[in-house]
Amino acid sequence: MSTTYRQPGVVLTDRTFTVPLDHADPEGETIELYAREVVASKDADRDLPWLVYLQGGPGFGANRFIGRPAWLDRALDEYRVLLLDQRGTGRSTPVNRQTLPLRGGPQAQADHLAHFRGDSIVRDCETIRPLVTGGATWTVLGQSFGGFCAVSYLSMAPEGLTAAVITGGLPSLDAHADDVYRAAYPRIERKVAAHYRRYPQDVERARRIADHLLTHEVTLPNGYRLTVEAFQSLGIVLGGGDGSHRLHYLLENAFVRTPGGPELSDAFQEEVQAQLSFAGHPLYALIHEAIYGQDARPTDWSAERVRAEFPQFDAAKALAGEGPLLFTGETIHPWLFDCDPALRPLRETAELLAARTDWTPLYDRARLAENEVPVAAAVYHDDMYVDTAHALETARSIRGLRTWVTDEFEHDGVRAGGPRVLDRLLALTRDEV
Repeated sequence: MSTTYRQPGVVLTDRTFTVPLDHADPEGETIELYAREVVASKDADRDLPWLVYLQGGPGFGANRFIGRPAWLDRALDEYRVLLLDQRGTGRSTPVNRQTLPLRGGPQAQADHLAHFRGDSIVRDCETIRPLVTGGATWTVLGQSFGGFCAVSYLSMAPEGLTAAVITGGLPSLDAHADDVYRAAYPRIERKVAAHYRRYPQDVERARRIADHLLTHEVTLPNGYRLTVEAFQSLGIVLGGGDGSHRLHYLLENAFVRTPGGPELSDAFQEEVQAQLSFAGHPLYALIHEAIYGQDARPTDWSAERVRAEFPQFDAAKALAGEGPLLFTGETIHPWLFDCDPALRPLRETAELLAARTDWTPLYDRARLAENEVPVAAAVYHDDMYVDTAHALETARSIRGLRTWVTDEFEHDGVRAGGPRVLDRLLALTRDEV
């Protein structure tokens, strides 16, 4: 079933597909995938090659563009684009606190969620590709976690690809989650230090907010318990090109005077809850560490355990001295499932996933070493979300991969740099640079 409609400069078609929940059991349960086809209006009747876009995450649906902004503008110069809502996201049989109870109890839910990693996403792509392209290969553009999926694609089904373009998404091929976070916390600390150099007034503002949260119970309008650790997690925005500025504007009007003394303003609380809530992307919290699981070792709340190795992130200790409060970044912690009402019913499910020991490999080093698909990857010089050293090691492990290492952009470079970033990477896949 499909529906076609128009926006300025583009023709859009909503498409739905049925795929197996477990590709190892093709005759078993199925789920629905949704994707939006986009083509330039002037090319609506032309036979063009296809580009499939895999969004970052995990847990986010594809961009809901209006017209042809950012990288899409360049892509539409030569492709039909398929914006795929990866399984469990957007309109693709969504996974959340409302739908997961249909599976049964926490163990059944955890078993279900084990099918929502990059290997299953690749199998989904290969299932729908013949239906979309008539059997022709297509180019994959993977942003962040979408890049992780693209590397899985090169490992599992390179025969389906014309080329692969990766932006901020070259994963370590064999690092445990502990290795990932052990490398991440120093990067996060550098980003926080850079923020405070840009906005030194925010040192005292952040300390004041943290002190208030250590001495007061604050519940946001949506029921989210704003603890000091939750406040620190706002640092996740510092990995984006405009993240430091956004954090600064958030902090500058945190308090208002009331008859009972200073309180966190309604406006501040409203903005914070929009930033912190996982209601729109619970899958991100549920399987974020699972995307690093590839062996018999559990992830076991890796980010929380590794954080203990970096005591400078302890808010109480920071406030007891004169040092700045450190924000955190892309880390998932067990307390999130107590704070966020969108996650609370899933706490036991998350615990079972953290304890799981039967993760299968996501990448094939031997096959990547023999790769014949043209591949280009943007590697951001000090990416807060994906370790640059890990990314470059992986780049060296994929035969023929060409990198563009740049400090012009942060992790969201494909959004901020738009057509220029995609144009550079496509040229690299064609040996034009």
